[in-house]
Amino acid sequence: MKIAVNTRFLIKNKLEGFGHFTNECLKRIVINNPTITFYFLFDRPFDKSFIFAKNIIPVVIPPPARHPILWYIWFNISVAGWLKINKPDLFISTDGYACLNTKVRQISVFHDLAFEHFEDGIPKIQLKYMKYFAPLFAKKVNRIVTVSEFSKNDIITKYNIKSNKIDVVFNGANNLFKPLIDIEKRKIKEKYSAGYNYFLYVGSIHPRKNVSKLLQAFDVFKEQTKSDFKLVLTGRMAWKTNDVNTFFNQMKYKDEVIFTGYLTNEDLALVTASAFALCYVSLFEGFGIPIIEAMKCGVPVICSNTSSMKEIGEGATMQINPTNVESLSYAMVRLYNDPELLKTLINKGFEKQALFSWDKTANLLWQSCLKAMSE
Repeated sequence: MKIAVNTRFLIKNKLEGFGHFTNECLKRIVINNPTITFYFLFDRPFDKSFIFAKNIIPVVIPPPARHPILWYIWFNISVAGWLKINKPDLFISTDGYACLNTKVRQISVFHDLAFEHFEDGIPKIQLKYMKYFAPLFAKKVNRIVTVSEFSKNDIITKYNIKSNKIDVVFNGANNLFKPLIDIEKRKIKEKYSAGYNYFLYVGSIHPRKNVSKLLQAFDVFKEQTKSDFKLVLTGRMAWKTNDVNTFFNQMKYKDEVIFTGYLTNEDLALVTASAFALCYVSLFEGFGIPIIEAMKCGVPVICSNTSSMKEIGEGATMQINPTNVESLSYAMVRLYNDPELLKTLINKGFEKQALFSWDKTANLLWQSCLKAMSE
């Protein structure tokens, strides 16, 4: 049996969402199926660390696909040509894309339809591409995988896809994320926050992530508590960051805000485990992996009560209206003042995170692959 996989997001030290999902699932699926040959299809030179088993054959297929025109060429000309010649039993695409010009069976992972809900959160040419092609991808593939019940219902509603074509495969969290002892936390705080306690934000910085509201809420928190807490924001600057920059420059306590930039998984796990609490107040998410990562570390979570975050964090997080600065600042102040609530959220988080693991994710994705090949 031969299976081809779109691995264009396996980029050393730049994995982010699609890359982490692809890497974690493939490690397990490939190793658990040593008699199957997996072709990893890259769009540029790859790092050898991603070729982690003997049954993987890496293939570089140009052009590098980082622009809508090149996306179309890569999937529907370059990859389509390779699929026609090599005839794998299945083509897996973990980024919501698909090849429209092939008879090979396909499975695609639609992490969310954020672009359908927040048009300002994506460059116009990319938005135009996704709005036109995503419904075609959804209809073309043999099976769709998505990462929450919320996203499944969203796909059904938006694209008129039958429920039995979609499998829900929850994300997991890397085992690097675990509690630290106090002496370890102190070292991390000294490195990243001058030794002070901090609220943490994890993710790239663009409008949908709602960072501007978090900055405003942190200013209110500082004014009300007079505490020495910092706000640490991890992740790269993405697009349309003018709003964030404007609010940051207007902040009274902007000197208490720390931008780390992109962190490796190893460093992010340490920064997460050393935080006082995670503030994950995005306007829209298909899942929200940082919520589970924080829970694994024994860190309480304040998260949005919208989209999948309500589902993923239910019963184990403080859920707030992400568009309301007062709602968020109130949650931050309350958590700061209430050690019993802090302890309760940590305990509930430990219980909740046990429901999610990359082992479970990979197993469910593989079951979906088997369905796609047999139907």
